[in-house]
Amino acid sequence: MSVPTITLNNQTTIPQLGFGTYQVPPEETARAVGTALEIGYRHVDTAQMYRNEAGVGEAVKASGIPREELWITSKLNNGFHRPDDARRAFDETLAKLGVDTIDLFLIHWPLPTLYDGDYVSTWRTLTEFVEQGRARAVGVSNFQPAHLDRIVEETGVVPAVNQIEVHPYFCNEDARAASIRHGVEVEAWSPIAQGAVLDDEVIGRIAATYGKTPAQVTLRWHVERGDIVFPKSVTEQRIRENFDIFDFSLTVEEVAEISALDRGAAGRTGPDPDTFDYVPS
Repeated sequence: MSVPTITLNNQTTIPQLGFGTYQVPPEETARAVGTALEIGYRHVDTAQMYRNEAGVGEAVKASGIPREELWITSKLNNGFHRPDDARRAFDETLAKLGVDTIDLFLIHWPLPTLYDGDYVSTWRTLTEFVEQGRARAVGVSNFQPAHLDRIVEETGVVPAVNQIEVHPYFCNEDARAASIRHGVEVEAWSPIAQGAVLDDEVIGRIAATYGKTPAQVTLRWHVERGDIVFPKSVTEQRIRENFDIFDFSLTVEEVAEISALDRGAAGRTGPDPDTFDYVPS
C-alpha cells in the first residue's frame, strides 16, 4: 500500500501517514515501532520528552530498512530552549536514535511565559542544524498564529511544519490557517481526540458506509484535508488498521460533515499553547 507524500517548503518530501510514539513506554517502543515498520510505515514521530528515542533507534537499526527510505522526527525538550542547551540536546537525540542526520526536528512547545518569552533564539538555533546538514528540515509544534508570525518576522525563516492538536472535535482552524498562510504544513497530533471521537454517531454512520472503523474514517478525514498524521498504538491489529486507509475516499460532503463536529476550544484535549509552561524536572 502506497502512502502519499507531501512536499515541504524546502522541497523535501514527508510521508503523510506516520507512526506516533507519544505515551509508548520506553520498554515497549522498539517492539511497537518494529511492528509498524514491518507493516509498511516509513515515518516515525518521537520526542525527547517521550523518553523513547533510543527505542525508535533500536527498531530502525533492527529493521534493516535503508536510512534514506525512512523519515524520523523528534522534538526539543521544554527544559532545553536556551541555545547551548538546545545544541547539546540535539546531539543527544542523534546519539539515541543512532543517526547522523534527522529528517525533522521541532520546538515541542513555544512556552511564551518562560525564558522571558524568547522562543525566537531557540528557533534560530534549530535552523543551524539544517545549515550544518544534520537535519533535513526543522519546524515547530503547538505554535499559535502569533507565535508563527513572530518567528518568521524576526528571523525570515519559515518552519517546515507546525505540529498541532487537530481532530474533528477541535479543528484548530486559526492555527491551521496561519500555518497554511506561511506555507507551513500542518501535522495533526491527537488525531482521534484520544479516542473521544470513536463513539461519535456521525463518524460511526460514515464508517459503516465504507465498512471501516471510526478511527480509519477519522484518519482518512485528516488525509483528505491535507494534514500529516501519525496515530499511535501498541496493538498490532490497530497499527495495521491505522495503515489501511488508502483504499477508500470520503466525499466532500462527508469531510464537511465531520468538520462540522468542531467544538472549538471546548474540544481541546491537550494544554493551551498560550499558557502551557511544563518543564520536566
